[in-house]
Amino acid sequence: MRLGLTLSAWDAGDLAGTIALAEEAERLGYSVCWVPEAYGLDAPTLLATVAARTSRMDVGSAIMQIPARAPAMTAMTAASLDALSGGRFRLGLGVSGPQVSEGWYGAPFDHPLGRTREYVQIVRTVLRRERLEFAGEHYTLPLPDGPGKALRLAARPLRADLPVYLAAVGPRNLELTGEIADGWLGVFVAPEFLPDTLAHLRKGRERARAGGAAGSADLTGFDVVASAPVVVGPDVEACADQVRGFAALYLGGMGSRRMNFYNALAVRMGYAEEAARVQDLYLARQHRDAAAAVPLDFVDTTSLLGPVDRTEQRIRAYADAGVTTLAVLPFGATTDDRIATLQTMADAFAASGTGE
Repeated sequence: MRLGLTLSAWDAGDLAGTIALAEEAERLGYSVCWVPEAYGLDAPTLLATVAARTSRMDVGSAIMQIPARAPAMTAMTAASLDALSGGRFRLGLGVSGPQVSEGWYGAPFDHPLGRTREYVQIVRTVLRRERLEFAGEHYTLPLPDGPGKALRLAARPLRADLPVYLAAVGPRNLELTGEIADGWLGVFVAPEFLPDTLAHLRKGRERARAGGAAGSADLTGFDVVASAPVVVGPDVEACADQVRGFAALYLGGMGSRRMNFYNALAVRMGYAEEAARVQDLYLARQHRDAAAAVPLDFVDTTSLLGPVDRTEQRIRAYADAGVTTLAVLPFGATTDDRIATLQTMADAFAASGTGE
């Protein structure tokens, strides 16, 4: 297993601290820095800055949102970031959710699996510098009966086959990820629940190989990335309290009452009543109560909490379950606190004996 960092990109007033975390992660030997994107700061700008301030650690988008950009633009951005970083870029993509897709970007959320499949096909076509002609259900390039012409990428990319990851939560999306991607970006990953997730990824891999795709039908060479919040301290429940607000945002507010993939994930993990309670409170704008309603066990199993020796045990649990990259999201009141957590996690990771 490899150790990675997930940056928090919500605070525009602390970008210096955010970049400092990435620099420290490289110094400590972290293998990759993932940069998220929701409806705050964009991922490519931060990724370019991180790439410029580092030299060895890979940089990846977790995620660049599919409804935010035309697929050809995403391919251009990926080629640019890969060139700027000297071949260290990993392209993570995701459809986001209906709230962001339709409310923020004005892009319909219908048929997310079909859109994702076509989007990735177009991105790969552009990166291979093939002439872009595509006739799909969701994308048609060039537009018919107009002045547009089929173009190819004018710049030669550093890598035509740079790795593509998908963020997926639901079973069908996980199967699609296994079928068409090089890796999976997971959130709220519990080692105890991971076998179910891996089964869906393998099903997609098997479908791809049955269709003639190159490579292994199992998960050999496929990167299973788990993003895990980290709070180190003597009391597990006190550590969990720092993460509960983060969990409540996703279970309660990342989507609508009818369609919230993270809430549905919690239901599949056995927290149906609790997930409904968190959502009810969050949508009623009782955010503190929603955070308090997030079950301790849900936060604990999807995070790294408590004393260092307990954290080492949980790192081993992730590795044993099949995670190949553990991307830690350090919580803390200050940048110094988060940097100290990075150091602690690097030491715990080394002590766990799970590294490559």
